[in-house]
Amino acid sequence: MDEKLFTISQASEKLGVSIDTLRRWDKSGKLVAIRKEGGTHRYYRENDIEVFASNLVGLARDWTEDGLEPPAMFYCSDRSIFESRLKNKMSVELMRADIPSDLVSLVTAIAGEIGNNSFDHNMGKWPDVPGVFFGYDTSKRQIVLADRGIGIMATLSRVRPGLKNHEEALKVAFNEIVSGRAPEDRGNGLKFVVKIIAQYPISLFFQSGDAELRLEKDSSEQRITKSAVKIRGCFAFIEF
Repeated sequence: MDEKLFTISQASEKLGVSIDTLRRWDKSGKLVAIRKEGGTHRYYRENDIEVFASNLVGLARDWTEDGLEPPAMFYCSDRSIFESRLKNKMSVELMRADIPSDLVSLVTAIAGEIGNNSFDHNMGKWPDVPGVFFGYDTSKRQIVLADRGIGIMATLSRVRPGLKNHEEALKVAFNEIVSGRAPEDRGNGLKFVVKIIAQYPISLFFQSGDAELRLEKDSSEQRITKSAVKIRGCFAFIEF
């Protein structure tokens, strides 16, 4: 049976990116098109599109590191879109995948804290593109979030001007109450994330600027190190 092919306009609609973006991706080798019998028109294999869309980490990294446009299915331009996809789509799909309801609630809360943190600290201050990258894979039990915001250090420097680097900023963000505000109903921000991961089978990799933080499953130990690559904003990878 012949494999299913999409025209460039169909692929554009399926991925939620412009035709010009697909042409750039083809030329760069990011998502290569095929041409039938030496023709000039671009076609895309269905499997190639599915594999491309499943590379959540790569797509999020491309956005934070190089500003490459992500597929619309993973882009939340404002908080209402993010929260709708989080609560009305992801949590429902995780439940259908037979993941225990208590674990679904916890990872939904953690993803919500990280995603909403991006909106809380960047509202009105986005350097270029507002919003967050938000993708998940129920079979691999993975969630990826990213933004092109001002980052943790720039956010905290307004109230902690003595911060020397991104590593110090991550340590403060995940361990200290800075604002003095009463905890919100869903927990006290990133400190809430640390508390949950210390007790449940969830792990987190979080990067802001050139600093990385790792929280392993069922452990309160934090590893904060310097990254070889500096990114714009924040990147988070959750496994459960």
